[in-house]
Amino acid sequence: MPQDHRIQPHHKSPREALHSGLRSAGTRVAEAKDLWPRPSDYAGLRGSWRRDLLAGLTVGVVALPLALGFGVASGAGAAAGLATAIIAGLVAAVFGGSHLQVSGPTGAMTVVLLPVIHTYGLGAVPTLALLAGIILVVLAVTGLGRTVDLLPFPVIEGFTMGIGVIIALQQVPLLLDADKATAESTLVSAWLTAVHADWTVAWRALAVAAFVMLVHVLGQRLAPKLPIALISIVLATVGVELLGLDVARIGNLPHSLPMPSLPTLSPQVVSALVTPAMAVAALAALESLLSARVADGMAPQLTRTNPDRELMGQGLANMAVGLFGGLPATGAIARTAVNVRTGGRTRLASVAHALVLLLIMVGLGPLVARIPMAALGGVLVMVASRMVSWKAYRRIAKATHADRNTFLITFGATVALDLVSAVLAGVGMAAVMSLRHMAAYTVVRRQQLPASTREGLVDLSAQDEDLRDRIAIYRVDGALFYGNAARFVDEVTAVEDVDVVIIRFHRTNVLDASGAQALKTAIRTLKRREIPVVVQGMTQAQVRTATVTGALDQDHQTRLLSEALARAVATCRASR
Repeated sequence: MPQDHRIQPHHKSPREALHSGLRSAGTRVAEAKDLWPRPSDYAGLRGSWRRDLLAGLTVGVVALPLALGFGVASGAGAAAGLATAIIAGLVAAVFGGSHLQVSGPTGAMTVVLLPVIHTYGLGAVPTLALLAGIILVVLAVTGLGRTVDLLPFPVIEGFTMGIGVIIALQQVPLLLDADKATAESTLVSAWLTAVHADWTVAWRALAVAAFVMLVHVLGQRLAPKLPIALISIVLATVGVELLGLDVARIGNLPHSLPMPSLPTLSPQVVSALVTPAMAVAALAALESLLSARVADGMAPQLTRTNPDRELMGQGLANMAVGLFGGLPATGAIARTAVNVRTGGRTRLASVAHALVLLLIMVGLGPLVARIPMAALGGVLVMVASRMVSWKAYRRIAKATHADRNTFLITFGATVALDLVSAVLAGVGMAAVMSLRHMAAYTVVRRQQLPASTREGLVDLSAQDEDLRDRIAIYRVDGALFYGNAARFVDEVTAVEDVDVVIIRFHRTNVLDASGAQALKTAIRTLKRREIPVVVQGMTQAQVRTATVTGALDQDHQTRLLSEALARAVATCRASR
């Protein structure tokens, strides 16, 4: 006869657990080949190599001022920023898990580096990059990269749209040819920059940027297959030269990469930098995986990113950067978006971007130095505009209130705070909403006999019919956890005029310590009213949780409803 309890999963003995662990380790080793380059990484290259090279050229030109600027902003200097973009861009492109990712120094990483440099000095940065790279490699080997798949869709969309707004706001100093205002928030910094701009100068830069944007709009409609970003930069540069406009240019560049050398790895330095290195590695992993996720959404026809391999690529890139005295690097969403939008489809585009930067450093510095900064700002504003999808927001807003709130929290935090805070806030909101849903769909209700169970129809016998109103049966369907513990206590203890209460857990999937404590409170409350409680249908894990917290003794729980009912009848008879 079927039994009214769930089939328990097999609990492994210590020997079985050891063998299982060894098999898992062997599987990870066997899968390690997936973390390294392979010929299939360049599938489709024959048909896309021209577009890839053009995309790489465009991204290289766009990445140049960003690399120089982030290097200067971190305090390490322009040469360190450019070396980071070249070395990390090349290594991550070859070894990373994304076909589209472009890596290098980023604004978020600069924010993390500033306090480290202030505390430990500039010489600690290469060691920090090396340690962070090692941590990322460990994360890749242990398979933790796939945790990014747990991020909810509204968090990804809110992050993407917020990044688009941030990219546009970051261009305000370039668009107005003004000094960037100092503020922790990009939004505040952009506002202060605009307020204090010299508009007798700003109009010229704004006109250059407007021209670039106009070329973009017309080019996307008339010739969408051409590298519009690169064309607009060339036309803007030629126009500025012919008209003799006095606008800010990229300026002089360093002429060579620094020589590689092993950074300081003394025990004192390593122990001091372990915690900052973990923070840098966490930011690099989060920013790279989210950037790759966004890129996957922009080019859904391509193979999705292998997150573990992406962490491996970023780890190796940071280790290489540490040897060249560069900054910690990560996947750069702005440059990645430019790569996708300008036609990049294989890793050749990312590799070409790094080689373009190297070529510019070695031989084309004087020409690139004449490019107006406002032209680059205009390109990035157009990139940002494509990341702000109102259609995506409307879809999410119409889905559920929880999805809309999660999206808005993530978007607002991305714009007003920083990337890590935004993701944490979005995931936190999604978790809260999920808990609310779980609590709302958990049912605590009174059940009447007869009850159809796995053992058949369970009911009182004819001689016990007089006890039907004296036995109250409650069933808990779903979860009994901290989100609904108080409601459970209120429901069960509100019972009146009964001799025994049966609480059925045969359809309870989750019981945590708070839920067990709620059960304990309900049992004690009813006991003070001289109403005994019989618990039925718990799993072995739930029994263990309940006994550890002191909610009930293991012998006081029955597996079958018929057993619980027989015990309740006996208790009723004994009390009369």
